[in-house]
Amino acid sequence: MELELRQLRAFVAVVDEGSFTKAASVLLTSQASISRAVSALEKAVGAPLVERTTRQLSLTTTGARIVGHARRVLEETAAIHRVADESPNELRVGYAWGAFGRHTVDIQQRWSVINPGSELRFVQSQTPTAGLVEGMADVAIVRRPLTDERFATALIGVEARHAALASSDPLARRRSLRMNDLTGRTIAVDPLTGTTTPDLWPEGAGPGQMREVHGVEDWLTLIAAGKAIGMSSEATAQQHLRPGVVYRPVRDAQPIPMWLAWWKDSPPKNVSGLVQLVCDLYATKRH
Repeated sequence: MELELRQLRAFVAVVDEGSFTKAASVLLTSQASISRAVSALEKAVGAPLVERTTRQLSLTTTGARIVGHARRVLEETAAIHRVADESPNELRVGYAWGAFGRHTVDIQQRWSVINPGSELRFVQSQTPTAGLVEGMADVAIVRRPLTDERFATALIGVEARHAALASSDPLARRRSLRMNDLTGRTIAVDPLTGTTTPDLWPEGAGPGQMREVHGVEDWLTLIAAGKAIGMSSEATAQQHLRPGVVYRPVRDAQPIPMWLAWWKDSPPKNVSGLVQLVCDLYATKRH
């Protein structure tokens, strides 16, 4: 039985996303490629792993038994890559949507002054851990609570929420918005890495519809077309400018907390220095 990492990666993505289409979007490939990879894994294992129907996807008994093993293989492989990719002169900082917003360049420059010969390299990863599990990042910026006990986290600040609208939307004429202005509208949300959930609104005053997207590019494309409104952190507003899209602060929206996260058993060198640097900068900018 010969197994390939791409097969395991496709299988786990299908399980996590609940469909072949969404798995393809997350892995930046085609649905046909995902289907072939899962079929090849089933052939290698010698048994079906997923039950495919027109309405839903579920694991077979064999699929349920091996999915945990598949995750561990991928995580151990990522750990090997982390070790191989480690550079004493570089600290990789992962993020899903926006890094540190307008503070990003300032933090990079201050880091280089404090740590001569070292640099921060920012890498984007559309995953819940912003590249930690995948081995793409040494430390990650996360804006959703990370409850996995394998990771250490440090709260570094909070950000205001901004609405993203098509420039032709009547609300785009305003300088700022309130949550009630979005009542009944279609809101684009990314359930994997986004920070917008129905509980942000009072009961009975929420969006008319939540439209699911996958990643910031999908989100921006939908908004620019006038098919939905988005809401995200101020870092997104600062780092993802798009023709046809405008950002407006939502004055009464709950702020978004930000954390830095890293593997507990292998903390990056001088991660405490990065935490202190970012916390100090965010505290200073608030005053």
